[in-house]
Amino acid sequence: MTKLLVYGYCTGVFSSRRIQKRLREDIPFKVLAAGNQPDFRTISEFRKIHIETLENLFEQVLAMALECGSIKLGRVSLDGTKLKANASRHKAMSYGRMKEKQQQLKEEVKQLLEQAEAADEAEDRPYGSQRGDELPEELRRRETRLAKIKEAKKVIEQRARDKAAAEGKSAAEAKPEDKDQYNFTDPESRIMKGADGMVRGYNAQAAVEPALLLIVGQSVTEAANDKQQLKPMVELIEQQSGQRPKTILADNGYCSEENLEHLESAGEPGRQIEGFIATGKQKHRLPAKRGPLPKGATRVDRMKRKLQTKAGKAVYAARKCVVEPVFGQIKQARGFPQFLLRGKQKVKGEWALLCLTHNILRLHAAMQC
Repeated sequence: MTKLLVYGYCTGVFSSRRIQKRLREDIPFKVLAAGNQPDFRTISEFRKIHIETLENLFEQVLAMALECGSIKLGRVSLDGTKLKANASRHKAMSYGRMKEKQQQLKEEVKQLLEQAEAADEAEDRPYGSQRGDELPEELRRRETRLAKIKEAKKVIEQRARDKAAAEGKSAAEAKPEDKDQYNFTDPESRIMKGADGMVRGYNAQAAVEPALLLIVGQSVTEAANDKQQLKPMVELIEQQSGQRPKTILADNGYCSEENLEHLESAGEPGRQIEGFIATGKQKHRLPAKRGPLPKGATRVDRMKRKLQTKAGKAVYAARKCVVEPVFGQIKQARGFPQFLLRGKQKVKGEWALLCLTHNILRLHAAMQC
């Protein structure tokens, strides 16, 4: 089953139904399955149950690829891409709509209870007392929906408290906005801006080395932007690859005083990571500024001046030729339109599976040269 999933993700066959179809038609799939033809439900359940184990294969494949290529991490390019979640847009509701719907359902439940009580009294007169513990279907359905909406409101309110705490605000300021949404099919997914406009999905992160375009660090977050992802990704690169990069290249989404400070202070003296982080949209053909920086210049100011130099421009320009093609290969060449699994933990496992199969394909291509 593991072989089927790995080969399927390598060849752009992601859904369990399509894998089942290939087991009847394609020789490679038949060979890997040893003539067995598991049902698509079996394949789907295996992936859900063992997704964390499959996630752990990423580090094993990466270690083998780095060893075969004799690669030592120098410059590593970091970026994120938005991928759609397996979540129905028809099953989403805003916080403002929840408040309205909650009040409406309360009124409907009250009316149904009054109707049920009146019906019981009418039936008790000719037929005697009933057991009284049966709930009318309409009432049961509304009470179930009401309970789900209450739980969803609690989740949104907790998110607001977490956000306020992260921004150093008081609990009194932790109020959800009416536009804040909750999706009932995948509650952990978020509305975020992607290449094709606003999508409900996840922010998939990848760090890529330039020699073989191997993914040397990967993760998934529900955060809509990349501001808080640099520090955890630097730690993940070392954890997953077993090596500390010497240089990090990233776009302006990762630029902040805190992130630049982290790169300067990361590791022991002499082991700091050099950063080439865009401070805004890079403007081409502008002459580099000369002379000393003004007194009190921030780290962002110093980074901006660094990227205006001829050497800084040349180093940063390599970023888009390293990490962006990897996302193109996964999303366009292999045709991965959206996550198939639901929930952040399972989505993380599926992204790891995509990344490890990318590394297998890169290693295979390198061995053909």
